[in-house]
Amino acid sequence: MPKSDKLLADLKLLHPKLIDLSLGRVERLLAKLGSPHERLPPVIHVAGTNGKGSVTAYLKAMLEAAGRRVHVYTSPHLVRFHERIELAGADGKARPIGEDALVDVLSRTQAVNDGDDITQFEITTAAAFLAFAEHPADAVLLEVGLGGRLDATNVIARPALTVITPISMDHAEKLGATLARIASEKAGILKRGTTSIVSEQEDECLEVIRAEADRVGASLKIWGQDFEAFEQRGRLTVQTEDRLLDLPMPALVGRHQVINAGTAVVAALEAKKLDIGEKAIEQGLVAARWPARMQRLSSGPLPALLSEGCELWLDGGHNPAAGRFLAQTLADLEDRAPKPLYLVVGMMGLKDAAGFLGHFRGLVKGVVTVPIPGAHEAPFAPEALADVARSLGFTAEPAADIDIALRQVEAASPGAKRILIAGSLYLAGHVLAMQEGVVAQGN
Repeated sequence: MPKSDKLLADLKLLHPKLIDLSLGRVERLLAKLGSPHERLPPVIHVAGTNGKGSVTAYLKAMLEAAGRRVHVYTSPHLVRFHERIELAGADGKARPIGEDALVDVLSRTQAVNDGDDITQFEITTAAAFLAFAEHPADAVLLEVGLGGRLDATNVIARPALTVITPISMDHAEKLGATLARIASEKAGILKRGTTSIVSEQEDECLEVIRAEADRVGASLKIWGQDFEAFEQRGRLTVQTEDRLLDLPMPALVGRHQVINAGTAVVAALEAKKLDIGEKAIEQGLVAARWPARMQRLSSGPLPALLSEGCELWLDGGHNPAAGRFLAQTLADLEDRAPKPLYLVVGMMGLKDAAGFLGHFRGLVKGVVTVPIPGAHEAPFAPEALADVARSLGFTAEPAADIDIALRQVEAASPGAKRILIAGSLYLAGHVLAMQEGVVAQGN
């Protein structure tokens, strides 16, 4: 077992809750560490419900194409915790932190914390800032963990830029039961004197973001007002107040990626001190990679279970808005290359399963529900999730695991078909670990 596994398990014991939104504990620890978060290169802080990871992936690829060294902080991880902390390498490419470096930075942070009450996310975020401060880079891409206002990443007083991706209902038990409440939490990353790129939003979310920007003195560039993006003749067109860019379509699959890519392009243009030219933007759009976002699994043990001509796709989408985007993407695929479609789904128990699944009505021939091994909180039992699917009119059956689910689909529909595995990032991580023949590190 990697030594980091034991360290991470120990850090979970420092606080009774996995999530307890607050800034006081992490601010106290960062002060004891010598305030590494104040010694970082320019920070681009990204919040939102859907699209945070994709926008971050595009910006990473654009920055690297421009010759900039970039550190990246994201969560949750899919297979190994190390994915959360990417360090800029000497060759200009950011890669997950190595085991020795992770153990070193976690051990030092743990020692300085000295047993104080703090959540695992807070102490590992402080460790990430320490790692970033000690390794040279030109920029930091910092993805919010949950919400924004009280997220441990929100200790950066003067980010170079903030980005708010589309906001929708998710984590209502932590962030609030209305879109306006959730938007208020996300808008908490806005800072005086800092521009925020605001992606496509519901009107009530935009109203909250505008009010918070006025309150703190932040300036906004807003989708539909200051910029927009759309597909035109197989190209991505991004229009701002003073520019019209004709760009290649993004590498990531789905109509919603036009929104994410357009948001990232405008963020790159606005980050003037980082000097990301149009050529680098083009290269970044094509080079971006983000696992478990409409990722095609073309080889490996899981595709090997299926007939020739089958397509196996993986996505970590887990809320109603993600369901809408995924259903739209699958409908587009169906228009281009019709195949019977099946959904293999596992979800965490607090998620709006009906809201997620409802978007697939009329698209899928059947649903198979699966458990989520190693989930940090209670997932839906496959039988209960199948009941939800049946209540929506789907033909649905539970399965004991992913292998059995795929075999059930194969038995139900021999020959070419399209299968999407979705419903949870934790399930997506488990699938990728199966593909690699390893065990996913717990979140």
